Amino acid sequence: MLEQLCTMFPQADIFTHAYRPDKVSPQIRAHRVITTSVGRLPFASRLYQKYLPLMPAALDELDLSAYDLVLSSEAGPAKGVITPVDVPHLCYCHSPMRYIWDQYQVYRDNAGFLTRQLMPSMARKLRAWDVQTAARPDRIIANSQHVARRVQKYWRRDADVINPPVSVQKFKPVAPADRGGYYLWLGELAPYKRPDLAIEAFNRLDRPLFVIGGPGKAEAALARKANPNIRFLGRVDDDRLRQYLACCRALIFPGEEDFGIVPVEAMASGRPVIAYGRGGVLDSVIDGETGLFFHDLSVHALVDAVERFEASGLENADPQHFVRHAAGFAEPVFRHKMTRVLQQMGVVDAQALDTPAAANFAAQ
Repeated sequence: MLEQLCTMFPQADIFTHAYRPDKVSPQIRAHRVITTSVGRLPFASRLYQKYLPLMPAALDELDLSAYDLVLSSEAGPAKGVITPVDVPHLCYCHSPMRYIWDQYQVYRDNAGFLTRQLMPSMARKLRAWDVQTAARPDRIIANSQHVARRVQKYWRRDADVINPPVSVQKFKPVAPADRGGYYLWLGELAPYKRPDLAIEAFNRLDRPLFVIGGPGKAEAALARKANPNIRFLGRVDDDRLRQYLACCRALIFPGEEDFGIVPVEAMASGRPVIAYGRGGVLDSVIDGETGLFFHDLSVHALVDAVERFEASGLENADPQHFVRHAAGFAEPVFRHKMTRVLQQMGVVDAQALDTPAAANFAAQ
């Protein structure tokens, strides 16, 4: 998303708490990047999450008075920047901080001992700050209907919905004869993404499942529970990832995501999705047309969904049907929708967005 904003505003400055130039694209590196005081703390580029309690104060130190537009990219404390009264502030919200709101117990249960002891006090203070600063943006965009409901519940603000941009053009279907006979689970092996559910279900189904993702400790723990029909491939490069997506029978997506990029990438590869029917996937997958949902977060429900999928005929549907649907989440679609919102705010017109110095933005 940040790269798309850089495309729209090629002379924009970027503000962030921590920055590693070697981990971002040349397009982002071409911009002037300013770090907050958090970035000057020891090992900030590696341990920035540990400095979360210091981020609100660090945002207060930013001077944004020289800019004519501020865009904040909110998945943590970014929207809390202070802007002059005549400087419009548009917040793109990936989600209110999950680790202090609806996913608080999940994060706390999986944290280390010291973090578990500190989280209650820290979360109470951050919640109060989060609600207070929700009034600062002039307008809020959520990346899914699911996130828009979170914004309303926790911030008491209405939000427009613009789904995030996906590089759908990088993914291509393959001929049916070139596909493998495996299902695919893909992502970070984080507890909330429920790789454990996929492992247990495919242990019971005894069908091939490929698991792509890390980190190593989580992979080893899951591998110990897996039967021989489940293969752990670790992290793979982009070319192999695209190949595995295009050749799978279906993507298995059992977690509840804010939006979820991977299901769109699977459909852009011509493959359907079997997903837990909650969260951002409701924006991207059409039940019965581009995938199948299960609605009970249990091994039995996922097993039933796979069996229903195999009887549905979706596996042999025209790959271009999935590709056409995925095209609705392409990068130009995102830029067009963002442009319309900026026009509605009266801060820029369509012709201005074609000029190099249309506006500047701050993004976490």
